[in-house]
Amino acid sequence: MSHKISFISLGCSKNLVDSEHMLFFLDEAGFTFTPDALEADAVVINTCAFIDEAKQEAIDQILEMCALKNDEGSQLKAVIVAGCLAERYKEELYKEIPEIDGIVTSSSLSKVVDTVKDALEGKRPLYAGDKNAPLQEMGRVMTTPSYTAFVKISEGCDHRCSYCTIPSIRGKMRSRKKEDILAECKALVDGGAKELIIIAQDITRYGADLYGKPCLAELVREICELPVEWVRLHYMNPDGFTEELIETVASEPKVLKYLDIPIQHVSDSVLKRMHRAYKGDDVRALFRKLRERIPGVVLRTSLIVGFPGETEEDFEELCEFLKEFKIERAGVFAFSPQEETVAAALPDQHGDDTKRARSDRIAAIQEEVMEEFCSRLVGKELTVLCEEYDRLAEIWYGRSFADSPDVDGKVFFTVEGKKPHPGDFVTVFVDEIFDGCPMGRART
Repeated sequence: MSHKISFISLGCSKNLVDSEHMLFFLDEAGFTFTPDALEADAVVINTCAFIDEAKQEAIDQILEMCALKNDEGSQLKAVIVAGCLAERYKEELYKEIPEIDGIVTSSSLSKVVDTVKDALEGKRPLYAGDKNAPLQEMGRVMTTPSYTAFVKISEGCDHRCSYCTIPSIRGKMRSRKKEDILAECKALVDGGAKELIIIAQDITRYGADLYGKPCLAELVREICELPVEWVRLHYMNPDGFTEELIETVASEPKVLKYLDIPIQHVSDSVLKRMHRAYKGDDVRALFRKLRERIPGVVLRTSLIVGFPGETEEDFEELCEFLKEFKIERAGVFAFSPQEETVAAALPDQHGDDTKRARSDRIAAIQEEVMEEFCSRLVGKELTVLCEEYDRLAEIWYGRSFADSPDVDGKVFFTVEGKKPHPGDFVTVFVDEIFDGCPMGRART
């Protein structure tokens, strides 16, 4: 009889792809899956460790699953911790949480089967690999809807930002071969994918290690030759944009005019302490160029406030930047010092009250920007990728080009006549904005 596995994936879309790889190995080994941990023989938790909130979420999930082993109605025998938290704190996890039965790090995904088997035999294994090793191609069990798929084109990062643990967890940047990526994209499209979301820690550097120069633009153009409708680009470093890349985004109709560009800040002094390789004026020049060359482009970014030494003047400069450039999508994070990073040891650390107040101020500015952006959608038509029907609210919903899955909002719509299916594209006439989301009527 095969053992049942329950799988929990935490963190970002890159982590989700790792989870899909591990599910593939477990499936090939004959394990069966259940969403209910109480029914499982083992549970695998793929963790995140990027900031304190992510680490706490992972630890809470681990403790909850460990407690289930003592539940009267549970058959759970083993709790396996995988991913970034396991990579970063493998020895500490076993020491601090003795109820953990097995650990497999993000650099040894292919060992998940051995880890589960050993754990079920009471061996308490720990499998860790070389986080700088060349990438190996691996199969996937898709967990996203068939019409949307993430495609990870590289692993690791060569940037050495003073606040970031990614290089120490994920290693140096290593690109996948272009032919392997294209083969995967073709298989996904053949399987029904209509939206391919290209991801990595920094996709603008794709290929620099393999081909001697970044070649994202070339890769994207070849992906667009496939019969896919939407190609979405995520995590683009501001200093990685070339004229060729901008022209590719501007001219290729399949590439969504939605760019995720984490800038973190615009104050030169803060950027210098962050070890970012650009200045505030570089960001301003880039965003002006993108607005000019790609009409209607929607920009997404992430920001860190309360960074050590961030003065009131630095913070005000960021606020004024957001008011001027009206970034449509912006996530703000209060600085979270991570052990063994340069930033954690910097002087002039801010207290939680200051960081919270600055986060709230940025959120208020962005709320106004979003209201203005949404108001301009009223009376217009949007192409929407239909996702599902909400039976309780009796309304359909999906995403426009401006909405990436899990990080942005939805478009809600009613339908007269033929009902769409999940994965269909519909044209929605926007009548109003409700709770920050466009609502309207669909033409199928």
